[in-house]
Amino acid sequence: MLIVHVPAGMRQAYLISVPRDLLVALPAAPGFPGGQDKVNAAYEHGGGGEGGARLLSTTLSRLTGIRFDGAALVDFSGFKQVIDQLGGIRMCVDTPVRSIHTRQQFDTGCQQMDGARTLDYVRQRYDLPGGDYDRQRHQQQMLRAVLDRAGETRLRSDPVKLDRVLRAAGGALTVDTNGVPLDELLFALRGLPADALRGVQVPSYPQTIDGVSYVVLDNGGGGLFTALRDTRVPEWAGANPRWVNRL
Repeated sequence: MLIVHVPAGMRQAYLISVPRDLLVALPAAPGFPGGQDKVNAAYEHGGGGEGGARLLSTTLSRLTGIRFDGAALVDFSGFKQVIDQLGGIRMCVDTPVRSIHTRQQFDTGCQQMDGARTLDYVRQRYDLPGGDYDRQRHQQQMLRAVLDRAGETRLRSDPVKLDRVLRAAGGALTVDTNGVPLDELLFALRGLPADALRGVQVPSYPQTIDGVSYVVLDNGGGGLFTALRDTRVPEWAGANPRWVNRL
């Protein structure tokens, strides 16, 4: 789960990763009375699809105190096709790890990855020093690498390739821009400088409660959500470098 924040002026963008095991209060929904659970359970309790996305959005709105301007549901298995249509992306592995899914070994260093290998890598959290926090960072890096690759391939000058990428993206994304035309949104964001993306992790820590592993907020999120509401995320990021990744 990523909260994407673009401050006024559109010269920066922040990808704020919400830990999937974060303990939150889930609101009631049809067939679900509400209660304490992991935040990623909201999608299932909401019935998946549109209902699940709505309950998840409501949960995150209550958690952060902000109203979202739009949402995108990403099908990672479909996203694999987007990466393949782009000719693969360049990922830099910082800690060696063996996949628990395919037993592939990922050695340190920057390397070209196709869609299947990329998604296998960014799903890993076991045997990484930061666990799920490392997985969050790797997924942020993947999105940055996709954007970089899309810019390098000059898609606008190759209509055939552009059509293939858009068709693949259409199968991987469900987008609600809240009435703003998608092409206008993309046009506004295309001016982001190359080093404008920052990855942010919600201040939190793991804790076992009644034998179940959760993630709980550190001091209510360390002021991050207040900074979001007050549009002071750049200032918060400067004061909290521990939770910020330059992508």
